[in-house]
Amino acid sequence: MASQPHTIRWGIMATGWIAEMFVKDLLTNPAARDVHDVAHKLVAVASSSSKDSAANFLTKVQAPEGVKTYGSYAELVADPDVDIVYVATPHSHHFQNTMLALEAGKNVLCEKAFTVTASQAKKLVGTARSKNLFLMEAVWTRYFPLSIKIRELVQSGIIGPVYRVIADNSFGNDGPNGSLTFKDEHRMVNVDLAGGALLDLGIYSLTWLMQILYHCQPEQEKEAPKTVAAINKYDATGADEMTNIILQFPKHKSMGIAMTCLRIPTDTDGHNSGGPAIKIQGPLGEIQVMGPAFKPLQYRIVKKDSAGKVEIVDCPIPHDKERDWGHGMFWEADECARCLRDGKKESSTLPWEESIVIMEIMEEALKQGGVDYPELITTDVYDAKSPLNTGKR
Repeated sequence: MASQPHTIRWGIMATGWIAEMFVKDLLTNPAARDVHDVAHKLVAVASSSSKDSAANFLTKVQAPEGVKTYGSYAELVADPDVDIVYVATPHSHHFQNTMLALEAGKNVLCEKAFTVTASQAKKLVGTARSKNLFLMEAVWTRYFPLSIKIRELVQSGIIGPVYRVIADNSFGNDGPNGSLTFKDEHRMVNVDLAGGALLDLGIYSLTWLMQILYHCQPEQEKEAPKTVAAINKYDATGADEMTNIILQFPKHKSMGIAMTCLRIPTDTDGHNSGGPAIKIQGPLGEIQVMGPAFKPLQYRIVKKDSAGKVEIVDCPIPHDKERDWGHGMFWEADECARCLRDGKKESSTLPWEESIVIMEIMEEALKQGGVDYPELITTDVYDAKSPLNTGKR
């Protein structure tokens, strides 16, 4: 007789688009993606604005009966039925919101970017460690079977040592007269919400650099990179609208180039006619990943001795046929469930130390580009009554 899957109970903090996508994936049948060892149960949703907002969210995601709704984050983290909290707020809020949950004794999956500063990331990790809690940054792309396979290919030596990774994740939002199509208060360009291309889009470019050039390094030879950045700021708000980062790993003789932009898209025509979004290059060939960088569905292997033949591998995201849902976020949720089942406090696919290094890179890049965020969202002093936790200014 097959054993029952290990089921974890989720509480959802915030009710925006990303929370909707995540919860729909939680509610898909794990068997649709050939997962039988873990499962997920939605038990509570909280909005900082009102209980009605949480109730409306449940209608949107076709939630089952019995899911609790809260009009505050404090009520959510106090719920004894919640095993883990998914923090789906803007990255400006991540430090205070995640600390609220950790201080209440809850395990946490926190959306990317993990925090606004590296010191905030270190504080979260320190708190999780001291309280013996699970904590993970929700970089969903890392948990795609496609990403796992590419890391395996790199480590197998199929293209030799990787000397260069080039990655781009850009959207075409150019507007008239030097403007962007976003309103100034939109989270993508609003510095009060830690807006800008890097923390929202560029982190996916960095994800490809780091999961290949850093994560695949042997543990005893781990080398944090040197960071050089160039940034164009958006005149209307001061957020970064185009950021290019070069990471150098001198000991490993490798470099990575991470690009992001709000004015020109990576994929010009929506059909990847411009080529791959990511190129992983070694002396024996290269692995090309077709975009978008955050949700890749195909990779190609071009070998030096392939005589013009390219190996093309499609990796579609499975759908729950009953609801026709399947965004690709369920794989990171499955990782959380397995870690909690096995008593792990961090994921080996994205360890705490690596999330901190990534935050150090982004903080250094923003510093070099002269991008400043308000103290309310950069402080590493936890405040349960912060307006970022209560929604009250």
